[in-house]
Amino acid sequence: MRDAVVVMAVPGAGAGGGKAGGGGAASAAPCAACKLLRRRCAAGCVFAPYFPPGEPHKFANVHKVFGASNVSKLLQEIPVQHRGDAVSSLVYEANARVRDPVYGCVGAISSLQQQVEALQAQLALAQAEMVRLKMSNDYILHRLKAARTGGGSSYTGSPSSMSSPKTAEPEAHCKATPELLDMVVDQPSMDDAHFWSY
Repeated sequence: MRDAVVVMAVPGAGAGGGKAGGGGAASAAPCAACKLLRRRCAAGCVFAPYFPPGEPHKFANVHKVFGASNVSKLLQEIPVQHRGDAVSSLVYEANARVRDPVYGCVGAISSLQQQVEALQAQLALAQAEMVRLKMSNDYILHRLKAARTGGGSSYTGSPSSMSSPKTAEPEAHCKATPELLDMVVDQPSMDDAHFWSY
């Protein structure tokens, strides 16, 4: 009976030990950095919080461009609350350097600046066009209001074409007619002897 109990207890202990061993193996999975570097991932690994095991490509470009030792020193010098932003910057710059080995992220920044300048120029043209259309609309409305309020005047010519009454009257009185010429010629005092007597 004692032997039977011992035999039954051994498989149970073995199963429990197997579970514990499996849990320890799962918790000891190396991060992407340590897996790429083929080293044991310690408990206080500086790469583990930022390079998880499921993203090996994330650390591969960073290691290729900057080097694992340089990244480790950089992260140790930065406060913990800023390490996440630093890693994001390193990953972005490393990926840009892999895509463009000559300019890297500078090429991307320059391209974005050119796009911003082009969009600003388009915005300035659109704003100028809006101002022009507004001024044209205001001018049309002003002309319509002026036409409605000043419709009583029928004269459409220029002011310089209007003749003054003072200059029109002498022209009417001094106009030479045949009757006036006959009256001047028939005057008795207008003979030649009287005319040359002076």
